[in-house]
Amino acid sequence: MTTDPIADLINRLKNASAVRREHVVVPFSKMKEAIAQVLSKAGYVGEVSRTAAGSLQIELSYREDGRPTISDAERISKPSRRLYTGSQDIHPVKRGHGLLVLSTPAGILTGEEARKKHVGGETLFKIW
Repeated sequence: MTTDPIADLINRLKNASAVRREHVVVPFSKMKEAIAQVLSKAGYVGEVSRTAAGSLQIELSYREDGRPTISDAERISKPSRRLYTGSQDIHPVKRGHGLLVLSTPAGILTGEEARKKHVGGETLFKIW
């Protein structure tokens, strides 16, 4: 059992894409599924599905030249230290080449979506 399931999810995605895996299977939770759906919509991963065994299967995506779309990720808010961001303090990641994922009252959103909806929340992680 992990103490930080979100960090476990992003580490599994990062490590599996580094060794060119087709998909990753992680234990299911609604939070992980929502994060995977946001990453899928942004193009960092492929299809997200729930298996019969109660796990979450996430297909990884790669660029045309074979490089993984996920090169690195950084966990920001941790169980030991929660960090919250207002909508005015949300800035682009890697000059627009990355993605910021937040947990807001409107659900799990990217930084750009949260800014458009004028909502802040817990800053979960950055991925690029």
